[in-house]
Amino acid sequence: MRFLAGLLLVCAFGLTHAQARDIAAADLPPEGREVLALIAAGGPFPYKRDGIVFNNFEKLLPLQKRGYYREYTVPTPGLSHRGPRRIVCGGWQVRRPDACWYTVDHYRSFRKIAA
Repeated sequence: MRFLAGLLLVCAFGLTHAQARDIAAADLPPEGREVLALIAAGGPFPYKRDGIVFNNFEKLLPLQKRGYYREYTVPTPGLSHRGPRRIVCGGWQVRRPDACWYTVDHYRSFRKIAA
């Protein structure tokens, strides 16, 4: 049903594929909203790999110089490991990124988090 509603929006308003794939911060799972708050606060982060450089090897995000993107774990309830959910933010000011993306499938796809 949600897919059909999205398809209708795209057809009716001519949204691009990228716009149709955006996600509002309010629509992230609670853990994702918590990670965004931690990014803005500068941490502390629960996983030691949070905040490391994301290299964009998949080239699914806009091309940028190395060091522009950083990745953060979005915990998945019930898992005893980091799981596949991440937020990747781009920008040279770590606490005030230019843009962030959410992935539920460990970098196979991204949805831009709408500001």
